[in-house]
Order: sequence, then structure tokens, then C-alpha cells
Amino acid sequence: MSVRFANVDDPAAAASSQHDYVIPTKCVKNMGDMAMWEKSEAYYDIVGFINSISNAVQGIKNTVYLEQIPVVQKLLELFEKLSKMVDDTPPIDQPQRFGNKAYRDWFEKMKTSAKDLLEDVLPEELHPAIVEIGVYFTESFGNSTRIDYGTGHELSFIMFLCCLFKIGALTELDKTVTGVKIFNSYLIFVRKLQLTYRMEPAGSHGVWSLDDFQFVPFIWGSAQFAVDSPIRPNQFLEEKIIKDYKDHYMFISCIDYINKVKIGNFAEHSNQLWGISSVPTWTKINSGLVKMYQKELLGKFPVVQHIVFGSLMQFKSVPPGKQLPSARLGMLAPN
Repeated sequence: MSVRFANVDDPAAAASSQHDYVIPTKCVKNMGDMAMWEKSEAYYDIVGFINSISNAVQGIKNTVYLEQIPVVQKLLELFEKLSKMVDDTPPIDQPQRFGNKAYRDWFEKMKTSAKDLLEDVLPEELHPAIVEIGVYFTESFGNSTRIDYGTGHELSFIMFLCCLFKIGALTELDKTVTGVKIFNSYLIFVRKLQLTYRMEPAGSHGVWSLDDFQFVPFIWGSAQFAVDSPIRPNQFLEEKIIKDYKDHYMFISCIDYINKVKIGNFAEHSNQLWGISSVPTWTKINSGLVKMYQKELLGKFPVVQHIVFGSLMQFKSVPPGKQLPSARLGMLAPN
């Protein structure tokens, strides 16, 4: 089964008649592979996708009403199903404080049911794609051996979303809802996983990291503030601002979550975020965060070595002198 490979900026993406989906595999096996990774179609697609969604969510609240196609509605219902699985798999009593082993039971339930869950989301003609996109989906919720979660798992979900656009399940018109509804629902759900099973951060850099678990909601959250922002960057740590806007904007919801799971002075436990509050505009914050994401995540071998590639997210290099349309860096409107 096949798709017409449209990049994420192509509204004409749609299923066609022939394509061989494959099980994604790892390709970045040593530091020497990093140069090829940074010239690969997958790299361009990821950066282009992140910037494309940033453009689509400017000035849009999480709580705004948006028209939803059946695939979007079913994706949102999928998170309700996954949440019900968590409720049905409560943490167990154990000596260690972190890494509740009941998570492994939840993960096995999720992985076993993933094919059925995705078949319910996608139209029948796209079911053959599940052999490929299902790998990104199941890797989006943490590691069952280490019972941890981090930005590499978040990246897997970003690749899953990108694939949905590539196969035509989502189109140009769904970019805004992808950011403020689908991704925000994912964010809320993985927080539930983290808290319920006391998951460890995967590859945390501690105080010098942006956040122990997430990165993309700060990029898309700053983009939400890039147009008609109700607050200035130097206000996002204020208690009243957090209370009033945590449900409406991803960036503020992240700050609220950090305040709930960490104790002490914010400038000490979240120094990078504290420093961002001094940047004059949300547009500058957004562009700076994209550069940081490319350097600190997409540019780090310990993260990239776990990425898997297939026929949708390809490891092959972009031809010299050619920039993929999906990789155009989105420029936010000045605020």
C-alpha cells in the first residue's frame, strides 16, 4: 500500500495505490553518521514540521474551538483510551520511590493494542502504514526497561505526527489542531504517565536542561504568544499569570507543571527557563528555542542514535543544492 509522498506543507497529500511500508530501523550508529543525519530528508522534515506547526498556532489558545475531521477526533479519543489503561493499571507498592513497575504492565497493554488503536484512527486504506508509523507511536510513551521518559520519546511522537501528514491522514488544514489539540492532549497524557508511575527523566541534564521531560511545547507554546500575546516574556513566572493562562497556552502549562513537580527557587532548578524570561519578545524566544532544539537534541548522538528511519522518515541525504519544501524554516510574525 502506498502514499503519494507529499511533504508536510503539501495540502494534496493523499493515499495512492502502491507503496511498500517498512519497519523503521536505526541508521545512526556512530559519530561519523551524524553528518549524514544532519543532511538527511528526515532531519529536514522534522525541523520543517516543527516550524510549520509554530506558524499555524500563532495567537491560538489551546481552548479555542476548532473544526475536527474524523481522524483528529479519533486521535483525541485514543488518548482517552490510553488514559483508561493507566486507570486500570494502578501503581504497585514497592520499596523504590521512582520507576513504578506497574508501568511495564501498562506499556505492554499499550503495545499489544497499538495496531487496533491505530486502525480505529485511520481510514482502512491507510491501515498498511501502521507497520511503519506504529513504531513511532509506541516509542512515544517512554522506555519500559528503564521506566523513563524524555525528549527522545517526545521526538518519536513528533515523527509520528509528521508521518500522519505524509500519508495524507492529516492535511494542511489540520496543522493548527495538530498543535493545540492533538499535541496538547499528548502532553497532558504523558504527564499523567510521569506522575502515576514516577518515571525517571531520560537523559536529563539537570538544572542546565530546558526541562527534564519536554522541549517541543516550549517551542510551540512560545509561538502561540508570538501574535497578540496577553503577556510579556518577563511575566511568565508570575503566580497570577500561571493561574490565569495555564489551560490556554502550552508554555504556561509547562511552567505550572514544573512548579508542581520541583521544589525550591525556580532560577536554581530551571536556570535555562529562568534566563528566557529576560528575552524581549516571544518571536526571539521561539527562534532561539528552535536553534537550541537543533543543537541540544537533534545534534546530540546520545539522542539521535535511537531514532529509527523507514520509507516515510528517510535517512537518505537531500541532494546538494536542494532544500526540501517541508524543511523551509518558518518565520514567525514579529510581535
